[in-house]
Amino acid sequence: MLKGKTAIVTGSTSGIGLGIAEGLAKEGVNLVLNGFGDAAEIEKIRAGLASKFGVKVTYDGADMSKPDQIAGMCAKAISEHGGVDILVNNAGIQFVCPVDEFPVEKWDAIIAINLSAAFHATKAVLPYMKSKNWGRIINVASAHALVASPFKSAYVASKHAILGFSKTVALEVAEKGITVNSICPGYVLTPLVEKQIPDTAKARGITEDEVKRNVLLAAQPTKQFVTTEQVAGTAVFLCSDAAASITGSHIAVEGGWTAH
Repeated sequence: MLKGKTAIVTGSTSGIGLGIAEGLAKEGVNLVLNGFGDAAEIEKIRAGLASKFGVKVTYDGADMSKPDQIAGMCAKAISEHGGVDILVNNAGIQFVCPVDEFPVEKWDAIIAINLSAAFHATKAVLPYMKSKNWGRIINVASAHALVASPFKSAYVASKHAILGFSKTVALEVAEKGITVNSICPGYVLTPLVEKQIPDTAKARGITEDEVKRNVLLAAQPTKQFVTTEQVAGTAVFLCSDAAASITGSHIAVEGGWTAH
């Protein structure tokens, strides 16, 4: 059902995004990868996915804080792949700091990449999806789209907002064969999470091991980190025919965190 379709997955050179890209490639989906990193390593990832799954894989290094680059990436994807059937807005950044000390430039960057980038990419691909009467838009939110944690004001605000954005777009395109949903993962040991551990330790005055045990996994009743494969499996399901009537919704993949 998905074989031969094309997906843009932002922030897909590592972590959750790469996991979702691989999950879609297994289903025969052609890919546009996006993200930062070492050029040689990114090429290795691109070529590896193409070879392993027999799909077309291209890379676009668009800066997701730049609207013109996002529009250019989407236009290039439509030109090179013949269209964009699936959009996964996954790119995200984090910064941990008390709100009264929060650097303005960090706030602006987080809102731009975590929230505004999803708007710009969605706006760019929707005309193609409407013309085909089929599309899947998946916004990777967070358990922090449903609950809050201290010292993460910009991140929590951006993730709460992405749920509202998803619901609104879902209503607008409900009769066009396009679904728009959010996935809300709990803590996954991605580079993004690993980078915030030292800052959280400093902000709370505790050790990094205590952050993992008493802050991160304390929120998840399973006491297990969510895996990229679990998030990817959810994304693949949302792209399937079985999920055609699921739109404007969110799926929490967070070990029971928000059941508290």
